[in-house]
Amino acid sequence: MHTETPYDQRGVILKGEIPEVPETYAFLNTAYPALNEFGLAIGETTIGGKQELYNPEGMFMIEELERLMLERCRTAREAIKLAGELVKQYGYGDYGECLTIADSKEVWHFEIFGAGPLEKGAVWAAVRIPDDQVGISANIPRISELNLKDSNNYLASDNVFRVAEEMGWWDPKKGEPFKFWKAYGGRKAFAIREYFVFSQLAPSLKLDLNAEELPFTIKPEKKVSVRDILRLYRETYEGTEHDMTQNLLVRKRNSEEMGKSPVVSNWMSRDWINLINTLKPGTISPQRTIAINACAYATVIQLRSWLPPAVGAVCWFAFDNPALSPRIPIFAGVTALPPAFEVCAQHRYREDSAAWIFRRTNRLAILRWGENQKIMEETVRAFEDRALAELPLVEKKVLEIMNSKNPEKEPLTVNEYLTLYTGDFARAAMEKYRELYQLFWTKYSRGF
Repeated sequence: MHTETPYDQRGVILKGEIPEVPETYAFLNTAYPALNEFGLAIGETTIGGKQELYNPEGMFMIEELERLMLERCRTAREAIKLAGELVKQYGYGDYGECLTIADSKEVWHFEIFGAGPLEKGAVWAAVRIPDDQVGISANIPRISELNLKDSNNYLASDNVFRVAEEMGWWDPKKGEPFKFWKAYGGRKAFAIREYFVFSQLAPSLKLDLNAEELPFTIKPEKKVSVRDILRLYRETYEGTEHDMTQNLLVRKRNSEEMGKSPVVSNWMSRDWINLINTLKPGTISPQRTIAINACAYATVIQLRSWLPPAVGAVCWFAFDNPALSPRIPIFAGVTALPPAFEVCAQHRYREDSAAWIFRRTNRLAILRWGENQKIMEETVRAFEDRALAELPLVEKKVLEIMNSKNPEKEPLTVNEYLTLYTGDFARAAMEKYRELYQLFWTKYSRGF
């Protein structure tokens, strides 16, 4: 197995090799790989960290580390152990990253940094999220104190304390507790997104946005559903005290005013924000919303231990802005996706790219958001309703195929059935967004 590193737009250079293993597993190879055939799942968020920790001599970038975890592991603990062994032996050459690593029994929050220019390894820590609680990572290091005597819930590299002490970021002689985020992150351990999600799920905690630190996890006041998570991923804080349009005289939700305020929304570009604040200083206070136009794709991964991984593990996938695009269920048993999903959309416009089918429609929609908000929200909701309504039927069909007394007489295998279902759903979503694209161009053919 070899790992590659970016060289230029024309190709890659070989940076190192590791031994092959007898068996590898199929996985969903998104930019940051997400889910394998046994229901091992990974979510990613870049957390940066202190510049002094970066060591380009390390072999592994985070994407390659994720690929190997999904190719070679079945459980979250196995994945963390493998990652720790690989970066210790071959080095970590990326900036700070957080991975949410989960199987159907456990969820772990894993943060990793380089170990500095003199050590090619890495410094990392992992904390298990309690079964009845919620954790969050949003581009900021979050792990606080570590109790490494409790290996059921805490894991870390063997240099986790030493590197911080050698770099002068923590002095045990002063008696202050070691906090991972403070030693290696170098900034406050949360911002608006962490605060907003926790406050939505547990409002009675009355969390303080100005506090130094939030709880690492919280117990939600009611069970959290897939719908709840999808809703949170669409958040722009509209209608709350954090809504950056709250001081504008014209509210986009007022149907009588929609035509007068076609661009007032949380999707306004920085140019619009700067213009409005120039005309009337302090009108808009920009907030980093959860859903943003800069998003390439988003995943929400659902794992159910009472179902076979092929159907019990599902990635709710959306291209582009997760508030404007539908979620497509990609099951762990899926073996292929529509060809348009394989076309890169990061460097140039291509009409054969699924990502661009959604992106171009979304960009047109927000140019006159007052007119198009209802259309887009109803479209996203319709696909979500359909997927969640059909999910029990899909599960039932998979179990029927698996439990068939004459499997050779079944017209489709489990993998074929799930691949066909996801493909049909994806094609329906793409076709709908092609129709919306044509609708918006027709509406605005004479100008915006």
